[in-house]
Amino acid sequence: MLRSTKDLENYAIGATDGHIGHVKDFYFDDTAWAVRYLVVETGAWLSSRKVLISPIAIGEPNWKDKTLPVALTKEQVKNSPDIDTEKPVSRQHEMDYAGYYGYPYYWGGDGLWGGGPYPNMMLPGYEGFGSPAAAQMESENAFARSQAARNNDGDPHLRSSSEVDGYHIHATDGDVGHVESMLVDDKSWAVRYLIVDTSNWWVGHKVLISPQWITEVSWTDSKVLVNVTRDAVKNSPVYHPEVPVDREHEKTLYRFHNRPGYWGTE
Repeated sequence: MLRSTKDLENYAIGATDGHIGHVKDFYFDDTAWAVRYLVVETGAWLSSRKVLISPIAIGEPNWKDKTLPVALTKEQVKNSPDIDTEKPVSRQHEMDYAGYYGYPYYWGGDGLWGGGPYPNMMLPGYEGFGSPAAAQMESENAFARSQAARNNDGDPHLRSSSEVDGYHIHATDGDVGHVESMLVDDKSWAVRYLIVDTSNWWVGHKVLISPQWITEVSWTDSKVLVNVTRDAVKNSPVYHPEVPVDREHEKTLYRFHNRPGYWGTE
């Protein structure tokens, strides 16, 4: 299912032995378009320190209670490498983090997470969400693949989701709105869509833009350039936050833009 990063903010993070804190932000990979870390504010028990939690550690969420359980202890989190979440996360920081928790590197493989599509499949013996059929389908999905050229020494492309909120969306013939939030897959943690608010042009109109249609992100100008026209955005299927985005909605959206779906042939 697809979840809004705005909705996921303030979700509780539950360790195996108690409460860790609440989600405050997300670091996503602007190459593969996947959430790599959740930024968690720990609260008083750890002097309100902010820590990174990888989706690799996340078990089956409790959506009703807005809780994400993680296969970590509070002591593990307490002693984890200190990372300044106000600064870019370097590859060395990521290697130190992965080494501390015993995680394999997510980069360098031909899948979204190492050699596979789901973060929990990276740990041997871990019971993930994905069925073999779903795993096969996703592994063949070109959009879900990390660039093979990335290696251990390469610079990561991690960006804060809250930083991107508010970025202007620039179509092929002019501005059309701004980023309100992102929709992420709650199994793969792939960023499937940017939620775009076009209210400055069309009152109350929100639409979805796939990262596949992005031609460039100008971080200095706070602008996302997309390969669609203003009219295409204006007339595309409307996104209603209160209505979950299902596969039929996605198919309608992709057919409207005459683009192939990321999910492949089922």
